[in-house]
Amino acid sequence: MTGYQEVITDPSYRGQIVAMTYPQIGNYGINPEDAESAAPHIRAFVIGELCEVPSNWRATQPLAEYLASHRILGIEGIDTRALTKHLRSLGAMRACVSTELDREAAIAAAQAAPSMAGMDYVHEVSTPVGYHWAEESRRWRLPNQSTGETTHYGELPPLRHRIVAYDFGLKFNILRRLRQAGFAVEVVNARATAAEVLAKHPDGVFLSNGPGDPAALGYIHQEIRHLLGHLPIFGICLGNQILAHAFGGKTFKLKFGHRGGNQPVKDLRSGKVAITSQNHGFAVDPDSLPPEIEVTHINLNDGTVEGMRHRELPVFSVQYHPEAAPGPHDASYFFNEFAALIQTQSRIQS
Repeated sequence: MTGYQEVITDPSYRGQIVAMTYPQIGNYGINPEDAESAAPHIRAFVIGELCEVPSNWRATQPLAEYLASHRILGIEGIDTRALTKHLRSLGAMRACVSTELDREAAIAAAQAAPSMAGMDYVHEVSTPVGYHWAEESRRWRLPNQSTGETTHYGELPPLRHRIVAYDFGLKFNILRRLRQAGFAVEVVNARATAAEVLAKHPDGVFLSNGPGDPAALGYIHQEIRHLLGHLPIFGICLGNQILAHAFGGKTFKLKFGHRGGNQPVKDLRSGKVAITSQNHGFAVDPDSLPPEIEVTHINLNDGTVEGMRHRELPVFSVQYHPEAAPGPHDASYFFNEFAALIQTQSRIQS
């Protein structure tokens, strides 16, 4: 029921039509504070039933109005359960949503659409200019409706580590969680070179989520490869796949991808299982990884790689989203693990 706004504004969905399986969408409207980026990135939105009159004191506009303002096409009245079962049987496929084309023309348009395989959408969503994250990162901001004043809950910790975050399609909540873990974050464009990053003398590097085919990002693989061994690195989602390529491994396209907030992941080191939020259509080929890379987490539904680490260098990554908003939060500890890794590395070097 919750999370549709975060999905719509997640840059990882660039170039995709998204179908929601909850029966009614739009119940709580749209609230700018919950967006994961500055604008929506989906191509179209498919739902069962639209709630036209939202009920939420934080909402600033209804869902339909928000989509229209960004020229995003939506369609309701769809049996999304039947659609989901169809995709699980035949796999994710190209599609077309139109108010103008007839059936044959719409099918032709879908068939002519580019495949996700081989597609680089990162250059479309990465920040054109680097910046320091200085936005509000407290856990809660509650405005008083009568006075207009804002009450803050959950004060931020002091800044302990400076890191550079590559923006491959970075979600705002990742930046919030990094700040809540004591990181001062400088965000750079996806084409930032290793030399440019090292010249900033950060304590660590973060590799973000993002859209498209990780195999199509050779220009990024090369720069991340040059960073290995110089400082701690933590990757999420696309960042995990980019690290696999930087290690010399490969990725492959999943039949229908992992989507949503109910994906079970097992930590092979502890045996613990976490329920995670995921959004990716590609996966790391474990057989392609060199011996110095350890697979640390697997998906319990299909056994695919969900996390890995270098056996000698301070580098690790996960395929799922520890920053997931609205949740689950089983994996949120990874941000503190990154901080601890940087602290350990700092003691070793000193």
